[in-house]
Amino acid sequence: MAEITHRTVQSNGLDMFIAEAGSGPLVVLCHGFPESWYSWRHQLSAIADAGFHAVAPDQRGYGETTCPEAIDAYTIHHLVGDIVGLVAALGETEAVVIGHDWGSPVAWNCALMRPDIFRAVASLSVPTSDRGPAAPMATAARMFGDRFFYQLYFQTPGVAEHELQNDIPCTMRKMLVGASGARERSGAFNPSAELPPASSFMLENMPDPADNLPDWLTAADVDYFASRFAISGFRGGLNWYRNIDRNWELGGSFQGCKIAQPALFMAGDRDVVPFNEQSEAAMRATVTDLRDVVVLPGVGHWTQQEAAEPVNERLVRFLKEV
Repeated sequence: MAEITHRTVQSNGLDMFIAEAGSGPLVVLCHGFPESWYSWRHQLSAIADAGFHAVAPDQRGYGETTCPEAIDAYTIHHLVGDIVGLVAALGETEAVVIGHDWGSPVAWNCALMRPDIFRAVASLSVPTSDRGPAAPMATAARMFGDRFFYQLYFQTPGVAEHELQNDIPCTMRKMLVGASGARERSGAFNPSAELPPASSFMLENMPDPADNLPDWLTAADVDYFASRFAISGFRGGLNWYRNIDRNWELGGSFQGCKIAQPALFMAGDRDVVPFNEQSEAAMRATVTDLRDVVVLPGVGHWTQQEAAEPVNERLVRFLKEV
């Protein structure tokens, strides 16, 4: 099994911490929230053993990577620029980009904005579509009204930071298990549940599974994730959410553009991110060479952690195809 090593590179004005393994064609793995490079711990060696250079950064605002203070330093253009800069820092001119959760919009937009660099794209959990007709958070505020929705809760600077950083190991346990396929989802994530008031805190609606972790998640895993947020705090990751409507505003110039590179999509059938016939059709309308859509039974939101072996097998097969 290929060894995973770590170093810091310069990318787009950031000190970017990366984990990497192997040599060969470059594959960049983009994590989500609240995660780090470590969410790809099962994929790095598997992809490297298949003949590729697998690289998973702590993205902007996470772990040992630079965490700018300004909210508007976390737009999708910054995030794509960071991955473009990473490819250059590694001495390469092209790569396959793979994303999960928030890393998926990064990956999709890398493919959309820089097809000269990103020759193929894979996404776990979050499909893509053409730009919608209205700003997403403004739409969500009308939809949820006085009911809790975590993305709206994240919008006010300082509030979520205070709650999430109070007991970081507990936060990580609640988030990782609460959005997984391992147990019934909490009302914090499940849109079909009776939602608490918008004035609620997030974690108070989620049980602490301290003595009942699922098979795919160990206490050591929780401790490592927590250690990364002990370094960076949560503000950087939360600032990604605070740019959702700004990203929509900035995206007008790409309205109607297609992603023509070979693409793969994978998700669990218990993911908290909705995926259905309508979202698949919207993705296929934008992604013109979507090679496969894989739905994994019993798997929740943390796709590559909960189902490491089937995810590795399908990713490696896709990488060898392209």
